[in-house]
Amino acid sequence: MATATIDGLTLAYEVIGEAGRTWTITPGGRFSKDDPGIHEFATALADFGNRVLIWDRPNCGASDLCFEGDSESAMQADALAGLLRHLDLGPAIFAGGSGGARVSMLAAERHPDLASGLAIWWISGGIYGLISVGSYYCGASIAAAWQGGMPAVAELPDWAPSFAQNSANRDRMLAQDRDTFIATLERWLLAYCPCGDVLVPGLSESDAQAIGVPTLVFRSGTTDLHHRRETSERIAAVLPNATLVEPPWGDSEWNERGAARTSGAAAGLFVRWHLLAPMLNDWAASTLG
Repeated sequence: MATATIDGLTLAYEVIGEAGRTWTITPGGRFSKDDPGIHEFATALADFGNRVLIWDRPNCGASDLCFEGDSESAMQADALAGLLRHLDLGPAIFAGGSGGARVSMLAAERHPDLASGLAIWWISGGIYGLISVGSYYCGASIAAAWQGGMPAVAELPDWAPSFAQNSANRDRMLAQDRDTFIATLERWLLAYCPCGDVLVPGLSESDAQAIGVPTLVFRSGTTDLHHRRETSERIAAVLPNATLVEPPWGDSEWNERGAARTSGAAAGLFVRWHLLAPMLNDWAASTLG
């Protein structure tokens, strides 16, 4: 595992493929680059002659914890930009699903010099979807800090994977000022408010219209309560250079992957992302040259 220090943060990453068009892959949730399916997806893209960066966002996997910025996704988008600059890999196609779609969009909007394209799927949206994902990322930690301070937060299962992969992260968590931590996570939670002209958390419709790079948007399923179909369609309509396409799986992919992961029938949510690789490579070849 390689690491780089970006603005004082240690970020874990891996580059798969030695040459060719550069892609970044960002998973969703607080899942690591080592979660099942991510390496397989990157390898499938690299097999077409691409170079693929997979990485652990701050607060994910083996990378450092960080509680700064207007939103967690914006902080992670800036970290991705810093990592690309450090590795001299830009410009790149930012690709990702669920939370990774949000980070990819924000990276393209905030750092247009590093973006050659954008590919996104499973985009969080809808009133229930945004409120529930905000609670997922922030709710338990806010409540634990309020009731028991930072030691209580450190005992939450939410952070155990990060502590396991980066032993210094537990001390980083315990070193946080309790009141500042609560204020930060409440600010991050507010970013998920489904109100105003916010297209995705942290990105207004007017800001999204500034993303001019070629964009491939995969339509969400009608059964997906967390990544609403209308969200994907609205994003494809707002982004000035976007193409909306059907994904290489059925309407219930998100629900099926979640159920399989819960039951133990499949290892993770991303185990079929490799099916995207041929479509992504063909789109990039025809659109970007």
